[in-house]
Amino acid sequence: MEGLVTLIILFVIIAISSIRQIDQYERGILFRRGKYTKVLEPGWHIIWPIFESCKKIDIRTRAVDVPEQVAITSDNVSIKINAVLYYKVFDAGKALCEVENFNYAVGQLAQTTMRNVVGTVTLDQLLTDREKISAKICEIIDKATDPWGVKVENVELKDIALSQEMQRVMAKVAEAEREKNAVITKAEGEVEAAKNLAEAANLMGNTPGALHLRTLATINDLSSDQSNTVVFALPVEVLRALEGMSSKKDK
Repeated sequence: MEGLVTLIILFVIIAISSIRQIDQYERGILFRRGKYTKVLEPGWHIIWPIFESCKKIDIRTRAVDVPEQVAITSDNVSIKINAVLYYKVFDAGKALCEVENFNYAVGQLAQTTMRNVVGTVTLDQLLTDREKISAKICEIIDKATDPWGVKVENVELKDIALSQEMQRVMAKVAEAEREKNAVITKAEGEVEAAKNLAEAANLMGNTPGALHLRTLATINDLSSDQSNTVVFALPVEVLRALEGMSSKKDK
């Protein structure tokens, strides 16, 4: 009788110690006699010692920093670039059985893919189309990690560092571009001003008295400052009028 009680107590202890809890953000991989059996969902499960074993896999989204890499663009510019990669496990069985360390494998794949993709674009494309290049890197990595049960959700290029020499070259190019734009703007302004002056001259020439009014307005502006010395030139029409009046008196 005592032996039976002892056996029952021992069985209960083994049963209690065999209970495994799988949390909501985890999946359990059940092995029976060393063979993959199934994926355990969240909850309590009995794992019989010796015959069975269970390994847990976290299925939450992970962020992996891709270390700074030296890459050469298609126009032979050497740069340093790094990124951050977001992925999650969608098949816990594959993630455990198909690759030794899926976290390390995804990071290494991201490094090589980033260097390869950067090598297919120019520096200008890398700086202006960063989102498109990130999407291309993400697509390539996601396709390669599907057999591992891993879904790559996003890749973000963080920093693009240029050498000191290249930074000086780009600064000179930007300065030259600003100077060119300034010259073009000044030339366009001079052309517009010349057109306006031509239209004003044409309007004054065709409007009687307009030139005299403009002359009087200019003299008024100059006379407001007593330090100015004004040399007044009479219009030809006034001189001719005075000459006509003088000839009539002589007659």
